[in-house]
Amino acid sequence: MSPQSLSLRALLFLGLWHTGRRGLSSASELQHQPKKIAVVGAGIGGTAAAYYLRQEFGAGVKIDVFESDTVGGRLATVKIGDHEYETGGSMIHPLNLHMKHFIEKLGIPVRKDVDSKMAIFDGKELMFEESEWFIVNFIRMLWQYGFNFIRMQMWVESILDKFMRIYQYQQYGYSFSNVERLLHAIGGNSFLTLMNQTLEETMIGEGFSQVFLNEIVAPITRVNYGQSVRIHGFVGAVSLAGADSGLWAVEGGNKRVCSGLLYHSKSELIPAKVTSIAVKVRPSKTGATSSFYEVNYYGESGSAHSLYDIVVIATPLHQGKSDITFSGFSPPIPSNYPGRYHQTVTTLVHGLLNMSYLGTTQPASEFTVSDILTTDSKDAFINSLSSINPVHIPKGYKQPPASHTKVWKVFSQQPLSQEQLQKIFLSWDSVSESRWLAYPAYRPPHRNTPPFILHDRLYYLNAVEWAASAIEMSSISARNVALLAHHRWHGQIAKIDQEDLHTRLRGEL
Repeated sequence: MSPQSLSLRALLFLGLWHTGRRGLSSASELQHQPKKIAVVGAGIGGTAAAYYLRQEFGAGVKIDVFESDTVGGRLATVKIGDHEYETGGSMIHPLNLHMKHFIEKLGIPVRKDVDSKMAIFDGKELMFEESEWFIVNFIRMLWQYGFNFIRMQMWVESILDKFMRIYQYQQYGYSFSNVERLLHAIGGNSFLTLMNQTLEETMIGEGFSQVFLNEIVAPITRVNYGQSVRIHGFVGAVSLAGADSGLWAVEGGNKRVCSGLLYHSKSELIPAKVTSIAVKVRPSKTGATSSFYEVNYYGESGSAHSLYDIVVIATPLHQGKSDITFSGFSPPIPSNYPGRYHQTVTTLVHGLLNMSYLGTTQPASEFTVSDILTTDSKDAFINSLSSINPVHIPKGYKQPPASHTKVWKVFSQQPLSQEQLQKIFLSWDSVSESRWLAYPAYRPPHRNTPPFILHDRLYYLNAVEWAASAIEMSSISARNVALLAHHRWHGQIAKIDQEDLHTRLRGEL
């Protein structure tokens, strides 16, 4: 990484702290504000949207957040014994500036780091096992794959450097009406090209070997997105970035960020399921008519509805994920957009690992690998197997070897049968299964994603997931939608869908 890259990122990070001040000052300067805003969904996207909407529109607007399940959405934990463990989104990249800003603002500490090692499994035996010594790993990678691994890091780094431009755009209040415009602004045609070809095609075109893709890249895409190297190139690059060093998590569980954002946004949480949204026209004091959005929902007290000036949908509008209906819109808004979400099953097992399953004669007492990734092989019926730590790391805690009973997280496409569990574990005393439609099934060529703008003042945050589903992607989309809602409410179209940020800033100065 060049010193120039480091200084650019440092400036971006420092500049991000001024974002809130920009939003609050603009809110106080503009007199006519919306009275009520609804956010549907209290995952990281919905709670971040509420937080940023508060910044943009000020203290006077009432913000309601609807959630039929628990706050956090796909950021979730489960209790096993005396400790809680992550079952959903578990790791955050060191360059995720919005998440860094959130934990600083909320005063939540980073979880203590625990040393870990990785291995790659082809369904029959361990093909690669990481050493505790960096130089040993480097020599092994160089011997088996030449300079492919170093070149992969450089390739991902070049994409990240372009991606970081989104923070500059958002720092200065610029927003985008759809995902394609956002990607083009930060990455030009190269990002759109990535969306329209597979990761495999992209990396072969860059000169990477097929063996490297099969044995290193595919295991990474399988653990992060449960899919092969035939996902599109952009989400593939995001997946490979997730293999970087320096990944971190929130002390007590990543879902704490969602609860904290909800509190700081001063929103009202409404524990109810939104069933439909309709356009309603009402007379005003001046005799003219005004349009509102009627949000119909069902909660513990039965059915109810409320009118809102602005609505942000922060839950996927796809089959199996949502059954919200829309009425009175022209053109019509579909209840389900094309495409499907990919199923990943998370199984937490408190048990004793069966070393013979891994095809190794290594004693369990000496096996300290914590993350076992798998190749795209018919013999591998799991995507990954990881020894995980509690969301709160006790003082003096160390990762125990495989000879100890501990909690393992298994990712698979289908629920594990008793026979499969018996292959992986010698014994167990607890099994917890979570079935997630966690992210889209990424199948290029890319077709147009749903827009961020569904109607005049109706916005769709989860459109960004079709570029890549990640904690930070949802946070970026939340910031974008809040800016978009603010600019469109006040007619500030010069702040929407503009590119060449540096040229524009010179013109404004």
